Amino acid sequence: MHESSLGGTLRDYLTGDEIDETTFEEFRQALAKLLVEERGYPKEQLKAKVPLKYCVDGEDYERPLDLVVYDESGKPMLVVIFCAGEVGTFERETICAGRLIEGGPVAFAIVSDSMDASLLDVRTGDLIARGMQAVPEYEKLVKMVDEAEVKPLTDEQREKQTRVFHTYCGFIYGTCCSESCSLPPMPKK
Repeated sequence: MHESSLGGTLRDYLTGDEIDETTFEEFRQALAKLLVEERGYPKEQLKAKVPLKYCVDGEDYERPLDLVVYDESGKPMLVVIFCAGEVGTFERETICAGRLIEGGPVAFAIVSDSMDASLLDVRTGDLIARGMQAVPEYEKLVKMVDEAEVKPLTDEQREKQTRVFHTYCGFIYGTCCSESCSLPPMPKK
């Protein structure tokens, strides 16, 4: 299922701005609210719909990441992806996003459908914990990030991760399920 406009607007939890109401936006808002109100994340350190820009075979692409948590210096430390479907099937895409984000890689990533979640080690690709209780408290996340081994990708690793990520994006975001889909088509050669 693609994210599509519902024709209305709602108030963004993080910024207070009026934004388009979409099929996924209420879930994105719920995840932001969970992070801030239940897990203690500073609201000003969360950003929604952060563009992940990448290039494959000379074509530029962009995929928005649902939420990114930044440390106090502005370095990304956690990527959160909302999925509409079985959480486990989105883990690999989420790990790639965590490796490719500008200023990254991040140490950890979360994929969630807002009822289930996977906490992932971005370096190893391992599942750390499953379930909504897997979303760490902010202070625990800071400690986990401080203790994590994070290494920049080599050019070869970046190229491979970009292709894997693009494969997921091309399948999920580049094909259309109906003529009413509001997503722009992926660029064609």
